[in-house]
Amino acid sequence: MNHLLIFLIPWKDLNMLLMKIITKYVYELLEKDCNLKKISIPEGYGVIVLNPNENYIEVEKPKMHVQSSSSDSSDEPAEKRERKDKVSKETKKRRDFYEKYRNPQREKEMIQLYIRENGSPEEHAVYVWDHFIAQSAAENVFFVAHSYGGLAFVELMIQREADVKSKVTAVALTDSVHNVWHQEAGKTIREWMRENCCNWVSSSEPLDTSVESMLPDCPRVSAGTDRHELTSWKSFPSIFKFFTEASEAKTSSLKPTLTRRSHRIKHEEL
Repeated sequence: MNHLLIFLIPWKDLNMLLMKIITKYVYELLEKDCNLKKISIPEGYGVIVLNPNENYIEVEKPKMHVQSSSSDSSDEPAEKRERKDKVSKETKKRRDFYEKYRNPQREKEMIQLYIRENGSPEEHAVYVWDHFIAQSAAENVFFVAHSYGGLAFVELMIQREADVKSKVTAVALTDSVHNVWHQEAGKTIREWMRENCCNWVSSSEPLDTSVESMLPDCPRVSAGTDRHELTSWKSFPSIFKFFTEASEAKTSSLKPTLTRRSHRIKHEEL
């Protein structure tokens, strides 16, 4: 006898489920195959931050006890009170059903508690720097900062400029949304970024083609794709070459080849 089993799962719920399964699998690979260590932060907090944009945990919201209205007086006819109670229960039942249907994964009302010292991507970057990177024995530290991660890195430089300059060898930005003017990055930071950073941006031009910029910070080159979410993956070959050249240049007291290319954009201090 043949059997057919059909699952009817909303795309949104299926997408969330797949994301959780894939994320769990990737992190297992990072631990087993790459020998990386998973650490909970902040220390003793028991929370692992996977996405700095969601640095919070959800807890059930305490239920508020609503007192009965003064209109529900004892002198009200019993039949009328029963009708009101019945209507109230039916209304609550329909509301609860609607909430469950609208979001079946959240049957309870939740509130967000932001994680101590990691309540934003910027705070998270500084915390990781202070508690892990600054204390590491690594002589060459490299950053790959995608999208808002570029803004978080610039903020890290503003707060830990001397430490970053002494420890970081090179920074690869991929379609970064940082803005040195709005973030009020100083002249010395902008000069360091011009020499040690490169931003691979979304563009239909071939990989590493120079892209003009209005900001006086790091060179901008094409990531070889016009899709924002693919800029890191598409530019990895150039990024690792950039890191290799930066490491060799640091040893020989030279600058990475990428910063010496003839198509590099020159910026004048405004």
